[in-house]
Amino acid sequence: MLYHITLHLARSKDFPEGSAHRGYEITAPLDGAGLLDQESWATQRSQCRVRRFWDDEAPRQGVLVHRAGGAGGATWMIDYDQDRTGDEEPGYRLSQHRFASGEYVTIKNEDDAPHTFQVVAVEPIGRQSAAVAR
Repeated sequence: MLYHITLHLARSKDFPEGSAHRGYEITAPLDGAGLLDQESWATQRSQCRVRRFWDDEAPRQGVLVHRAGGAGGATWMIDYDQDRTGDEEPGYRLSQHRFASGEYVTIKNEDDAPHTFQVVAVEPIGRQSAAVAR
């Protein structure tokens, strides 16, 4: 099942209160434990989109990809232009982190600087439309 996941920048030295103006909106499949579901991703990858918002910068649109290499043999990352390399933002062990409200995940930006984000919302996609259809 696909979920709409919202991440906000977590508290840090530069942002002691965190920031709801810096983060990501991710559409991705999760398993029953709230982990990224690689098998479902493989069949729904065209729907696995990411929107990065960062203060006054224009939002960036990308896709969630799973690539060989990295910890555990593969890495989840955000790819903004699949026709060129170097614009990807890899997650840190995203396959091992639960996407549930209050949990934390780390994503490195294009400059390889890691940022920690708090999961602030995880909503199943289609839940409202299914309820309306009844």
